[in-house]
Amino acid sequence: MAGVTELIHKYLRHDKKFPHVWCPGCGIGIMLGALIRAIDQCGFAKDEIVLVAGIGCTGRLPVYVDFNTLHTTHGRALTFATGVKLANPKLKVIVVMGDGDAVAIGGNHFIHAARRNIDLTAIILNNSVYGMTGGQFSPTTPYGMRTTTTMFSNVEQAFKISELAVTAGAVFVARGSVYHAKMLDGLLEKAFMKNGFSVVEVVSHCHTQYGRLNRMGTAVEMMQWQKEHAITVEKAAGMADEELADKFKIGVLIDRELPVFQDEYDKVKARAKGISIP
Repeated sequence: MAGVTELIHKYLRHDKKFPHVWCPGCGIGIMLGALIRAIDQCGFAKDEIVLVAGIGCTGRLPVYVDFNTLHTTHGRALTFATGVKLANPKLKVIVVMGDGDAVAIGGNHFIHAARRNIDLTAIILNNSVYGMTGGQFSPTTPYGMRTTTTMFSNVEQAFKISELAVTAGAVFVARGSVYHAKMLDGLLEKAFMKNGFSVVEVVSHCHTQYGRLNRMGTAVEMMQWQKEHAITVEKAAGMADEELADKFKIGVLIDRELPVFQDEYDKVKARAKGISIP
């Protein structure tokens, strides 16, 4: 792999838009580093990549990278990405979203992209809140936690993004955290090389909005929380439910083979043209 300086100059638009908009200590920068390292390790050319994003803190990420990029409307990143992939299946289409973008307004699109098994990679940064628009609660805000719109505590149960993706039909689903940066590199590499709909959930709490209201400490202290509460899938398999009550699993949750939408659609087009298919 190339050195850090080389990667920065190769993949970042270092002459535009910097310094970035993210708060000091935000994990999105760590996720961005993992993204470009994984792309470099996989050997994709920059012009082969299309990076699509919606709205929110994570939605600003395409501004900083030297790929083909698309900044779309809130919750619709996967729909735009689907159109790009169907128009030019040779492109490697990667979608970056926040938890609100992906599973609130974009939830229906997320479920059906997984069900169809579109050949895309969805990276969902889960910070448990709407960070950019004022700290409102999101579908992943844990029960009992405070946000600017649940000042007396959230009474709803949180979505489990990765488990939802598995159930909906994604062929590759993994969860990492910004504390476990090296592992995140590897999870993204596997997702990029998978044929079909792959999902990587990245746990990265918003210390500015979510952490401050819930007295969770500094960005460093919240990273320490990730270290102490993350448990690998392999280790979790041998633990009782009570032991896992305050933990979250990291690693590959599922890796399977299912028919890919583009391949099946090509067969339908061939039949419509009267072409024999074995």
